[in-house]
Amino acid sequence: MRAALLLPALISLALAAPVHAQDEAPAEPAAPTLPAITVTPAETRLLRDRVIVSGLVNPVEQVQVAPLIEGQPIETLLADVGDRVEAGQVLATLSKTTLELQRSQYTASLASARATIAQAEAQLLEAQAAADEAARVNERTAALREQGTASQAAADQASANAIAATARVTVAQQSLEAARAQVALVEAQLANVDLQLARTEVKAPVAGEITHRNAVIGAIASAAGQPMFTMIRDGALELSADVAEIDLMRLAPGQTVSMIAVGAPERLTGTIRLVEPTIDTTTRLGRARITIDTPEGVRAGMFMDGEVLAAERETIAVPVTAVGSSPAGSTVMKVTEGEVSRVVVKTGIRDGGWVEIIEGISAGDTVVTKAGAFVRDGDRINPVAAATN
Repeated sequence: MRAALLLPALISLALAAPVHAQDEAPAEPAAPTLPAITVTPAETRLLRDRVIVSGLVNPVEQVQVAPLIEGQPIETLLADVGDRVEAGQVLATLSKTTLELQRSQYTASLASARATIAQAEAQLLEAQAAADEAARVNERTAALREQGTASQAAADQASANAIAATARVTVAQQSLEAARAQVALVEAQLANVDLQLARTEVKAPVAGEITHRNAVIGAIASAAGQPMFTMIRDGALELSADVAEIDLMRLAPGQTVSMIAVGAPERLTGTIRLVEPTIDTTTRLGRARITIDTPEGVRAGMFMDGEVLAAERETIAVPVTAVGSSPAGSTVMKVTEGEVSRVVVKTGIRDGGWVEIIEGISAGDTVVTKAGAFVRDGDRINPVAAATN
């Protein structure tokens, strides 16, 4: 009896259940979740444009000292490698024996030539006196001939004697001039010997430091062989730095350089003195000559690395990772109110992890930190500020 009463109730419940399910309202779809993307504001930073160079230390000017006279043996050496010398300081002396003998000979020749001058002067006076007398006799004879008291032959003889006396005067004058020329020649020879004697002292042409000495006592000095001494003028050294072809046009005289040598405890400073106008066709490298401000402790031949400060300025910058590339050029993904847009920019200095933006965005604009690798133009994102550094 009880079972009979429950069965209709269960049937009615089963039939009523679908009706209630159909009457319930459908649930609304959940809102889409925006991707969290790290962004960075474009900010003003001090950026430095650096060019890395390397090369060997060389003398600014290397001077070779050679003997100014030939064929004389070296007697003494007064300087050695490493010495710092002044301009005009005697570095070595050559033998003077042969030259002093020549000087004695020329001195005797000079005395003889001067004696010849004295004789020629006396002969000239004698010839001049004879010529004057012959001229007077000729005049008197000519006057007597006109009066008829002297023969024509006597007049002709007096005229010939006057002409001959005048000729002897001319010869005496020429002999005197020849004697004077001989004196001048011997004096010049004597002066040349004196000059060679002075040049037996081999002197430093400039102040500087001696780096090589080839001279040996007893060897015959000659300018045709190796120089007797090699020196660095004023001890001035410079770095001959090799520069990549792409960086060469960014260098200019006057730019500051920071350098360090292998094993050196601290960096040195210098200034670009010259940027050579040519590029090596084999290595495709240019060369800059850098003056070292404090060359103490630096040696010629040392290898050094350098960093040239090509430019330095306060400018708008973004992380390097924020800059991408496209057919239109460099781009950044700019974020405005959560929406991403691709903007073409013009870049400049790269310094560490930052790059200069010359055109395209302004200070304060927000950009995707990592070049928009996960977003496209027009996407909406949930911007997350990058950690400051």
